[in-house]
This record gives sequence, structure tokens and C-alpha cells, in this order.
Amino acid sequence: MELLTPHILFLFISLGSLAGFLAGLLGIGGGIILVPLFLWVFRIAGFDPEIIVHSSFGTSLAIIIPTAISSTLGHRKRGNVQWDHVYKLTLGGVAGAILGATLAAGLSGTWLKGLFGVMQIFVAMKMLFFRPHFPPERANHIPSWQTILVGLVGGAFSSFFGIGGGVVAVPLMVMFLQLPIHLAVGNSSALIVISSMVGTISYVAYGLGNPALPPFSLGYVNNLVAIIVAPFTIVCARLGVKVAGRFSHARLITVFAVVLILLGVKMFVSALTS
Repeated sequence: MELLTPHILFLFISLGSLAGFLAGLLGIGGGIILVPLFLWVFRIAGFDPEIIVHSSFGTSLAIIIPTAISSTLGHRKRGNVQWDHVYKLTLGGVAGAILGATLAAGLSGTWLKGLFGVMQIFVAMKMLFFRPHFPPERANHIPSWQTILVGLVGGAFSSFFGIGGGVVAVPLMVMFLQLPIHLAVGNSSALIVISSMVGTISYVAYGLGNPALPPFSLGYVNNLVAIIVAPFTIVCARLGVKVAGRFSHARLITVFAVVLILLGVKMFVSALTS
């Protein structure tokens, strides 16, 4: 097993940069890109097949933490984070993240890979065809249980699949809590910070002592990979944001959604035949 060979390092740096760039360009979480990349590169690096999927999810969550913090600070400067909502969202998010990681830890890599493929197809179809009718913004107080419930669902989704979870949390905040979209995105970024932290800790805990873990691992989180990839992901995400204005966003979304469908189908079929 080799993690520090020039070939593997080049793959981590180049593909991590690509993941960050696409995340910034398309306005999506990097986890949905990082996880398939890790599934591929970890296999090339010689990881034990039994822990590849769990390590991909855990390492992806660890990388999402600094990215989400950066995003939250940016939204906070623009007044798009409402802290009284965030506190309640994180109550549910912590419980959801623990629940999601617990469920994922109890499933085999084959099951997780198949479910991730289905999730990719779902997200791609949503990007292609979902045109939401935004309800009017809520004028009255939002009941605490509703905010906590949204945090629970978003945290569980994030931790289970090793991704940010904004693809679920933002629509729920807009449609269910009836928040304006800019607040939903800002609050979601803050929720992702907490759910990713709790999810990462959970993947660390559930992987401790596994004899199949590769070097530099703390549970199902590979610290070396996270340290290498995270800076490139963050920097290239900002570059992607700058470049996004020069292209047709709708066309980029369509192309990316088609790629996600192909990847999702491939991953699902691979899980069925493994």
C-alpha cells in the first residue's frame, strides 16, 4: 500500500483540485464529487476493499469541515446566517449525524456504494428537472420542532453519505420552514460545519482498531489524504466561483447532472455485481 508515491500524490492533488473547482463552479457540495474520486484512488492505492467505502465517506467529511467553515464565514459577512435558526438546526444535526454514521458503519461497503449511486442519480435528476415553486416567506414564528427536524434529516443525510447535505437541507428550509433562499443557503453552511464535525468523529470512533486500516488513518478518516487534499479543494472552490460567471450556468448544470447519472449507474451496477 502506497500513499506517498508521486503517482498517488498527483491523483490526490489534481482530483481534489478538480472537485473543489467543480463545487465552486456549480454551487454544490464537494462531497458528492470527492467520494467517487476516493473510491477510485483508494483502490489504486491498495486500500483493503472492505474499508474503502467507509474511509471514502469519513475522509470526505473531514475535508468538508474547513470548506464549510469558510463558506459560513462568507455568508455571515453578508448577513445570511440566522443564528437562532442555526442553534436549533444543530440540535437536530448532531443527533442526525450520529444516526447517519451509525447506520453507515453497520452496512457493508457494497451496500453503501449502491446506495451512494442511487443518491447520485437522485441528485442529478433533481438538478435536471426540479423547478421548485417557492412558497411565500413565513411571517410567523417557526416552531422549534420543525427547525430541529430539518437539522436531523440534513445531518443524517450528510453523515450517512459523507457529503455536505445541503442538497437536502436547503430545499427543506425553503419549502418546509419557508425561509428565503439566501438564508437557507447560509444556515445550511453552518449546519454542515456541525454535522460534518460530528460525522467525522463518528467515523473515527467506528473505525478505531480495524486491522485493515491503511497508514495515517484515525478510524475511517485518513489524515494524510485530508491534509493533502483540503487546501487544494478550498482554493480551487474559490476559483470555481470566480469562473462560474463566465459560462452558462444552466448548461454546466446539465452536463454535470448527466455525468452524475452515469457515475451513479456505474456505481450501482458495480455494487450489484460485486
